[in-house]
Amino acid sequence: MVDYTEGAGYQYHTHVKPGDVGRYVILTGDPGRCETISHLFDNPKFIAYNREYNTYTGTIDGEKVTVMSTGIGGASTAIAVEELHKCGADTFIRMGTSGGMQDDVIGGDIVIASGAIRAEGTSKEYAPIEYPAVATYDVVNSLVQGAKKNDAKYHVGVVQCKDSFFGQHEPETKPVGAELLYKWDAWIKCGSLCSEMESSTLFIVGGYLRARTGAVLLVVANQERAKKGLSNPQVHDMDIVYRTTIDAVRNLIAMDKA
Repeated sequence: MVDYTEGAGYQYHTHVKPGDVGRYVILTGDPGRCETISHLFDNPKFIAYNREYNTYTGTIDGEKVTVMSTGIGGASTAIAVEELHKCGADTFIRMGTSGGMQDDVIGGDIVIASGAIRAEGTSKEYAPIEYPAVATYDVVNSLVQGAKKNDAKYHVGVVQCKDSFFGQHEPETKPVGAELLYKWDAWIKCGSLCSEMESSTLFIVGGYLRARTGAVLLVVANQERAKKGLSNPQVHDMDIVYRTTIDAVRNLIAMDKA
């Protein structure tokens, strides 16, 4: 592959290099969350900020841990995972937001993804669509333990991933609206817990790289509850997701040391 950095020594998009990042990485969409999350590390240090990729590294229980933002969607997530893996990372936890799909998945709940519907385009450039996007068992278990420790109301199951936010929220305005509505109804009937945009790509790219992956998602609101006239609280505070994720990383570190 051509070195597009022309010998600069760092990864082209993320501007990180070997030694900058830990094997454990927290991925979050919003670059603005990274500094806040880094304060939960010991000795956090700013590494780089290029494009949508804001990166900090510190330690947890003596092990190097990194947080990096990915921006929105699968394409930028795949780039982050590939470049981080080239620099030594092998464990990735996505921490983000979602919209509930089942009636019992309410704003303020968290969803731990065991698998993801590949209704996005990036993962199709890694694996045939028949190949499932699934999280790593040990990471899922570590997130469940973290949720229990923090008394979170949590759900574990399949999430839906797409490329178009407004295709979800305004499908009737789109030229392919009938198809979007048909599939949305199918995902709900199949039991999908919530909708977001990155986990399926993370699971497929991570699997190809033989890395461990997982995802924990705050439910911001639930459009299906709103359609039915049910209460639909909106929650934007990410604290419970932060604490669940940090404790999951601690669990993985302890397991790896053992």
